[in-house]
Amino acid sequence: MSIGYDSEQLDRIYNNRQRVPQHPEHLRRWTADSAQAMRSQQRELDLRYGGGPNEHLDVFPAPQPGAPVLVFIHGGYWHAMDKRDHAFVAPAFTHEGVCVVVPNYALCPAVTIPQITMQMVQAVAWTWRHIARHGGDPNRIAVAGHSAGGHLAAMMLACLWPVHGRDLPADLVKGALSISGLHDLEPIMHTPFLQAAVQLTKQQVLQASPARLPAPAQGKLWVVAGGDESDEFHRQARLVRESWGEGVVPVCETLPGLNHFSVLDALVQPGHRLHQLALRLARGQAA
Repeated sequence: MSIGYDSEQLDRIYNNRQRVPQHPEHLRRWTADSAQAMRSQQRELDLRYGGGPNEHLDVFPAPQPGAPVLVFIHGGYWHAMDKRDHAFVAPAFTHEGVCVVVPNYALCPAVTIPQITMQMVQAVAWTWRHIARHGGDPNRIAVAGHSAGGHLAAMMLACLWPVHGRDLPADLVKGALSISGLHDLEPIMHTPFLQAAVQLTKQQVLQASPARLPAPAQGKLWVVAGGDESDEFHRQARLVRESWGEGVVPVCETLPGLNHFSVLDALVQPGHRLHQLALRLARGQAA
């Protein structure tokens, strides 16, 4: 799909809540399942990774020490949602021996998307420095994210870690999974219902669009989108693969029958292709 910057069209193809009338049911279930996960899972909540607003994270340890680590970054178009709405992601992975970290971040328009990206750099750096005391292996960190979180997961793979801390290894993030992610932010700048909240500038688009950045020198990005999502989400998936190359983005798939919300339900469904991809990524296995 070749996209033009027609505001009505962009609002239509990016407004997932309008595209999926049953989205409130998904959100209610995520909230209820997250509350259950908080009650039933071993967890350490609201650990500070920085001193700014919302700079805290939750850790859901695996049963055994030395576990691979999956950092999950929530979506919400950078201006909505919260980590407490996404604790439901953890049990499906902790039961498989994976330590799960769910960070929060400040929301637009109080902050910019590049500032949110730097918050996630801090959160992942904190994870590398501290996760061993929570039973995770700092040498096996993968990052997954949904929607805006998919964008942020790709940015973590592209991060030049030693620039942000002399103790940080260049290959801190071994792999990333972008689920229905945004990889070129220029269309967002022209989408009225989003631009009102995120207030992107041309410079920020260049700074924070994974598809406009050099391909990472290490690690792999796996990209998926729901088959029932708009063609623009499929284009966004293909775009980062075209930019970074198949060597860096070996997985680029549309998952049949899934919309922008049910794709996240599939992430925690044992046996589903998406769940298996996330497990393999966390374990350092091939797709």
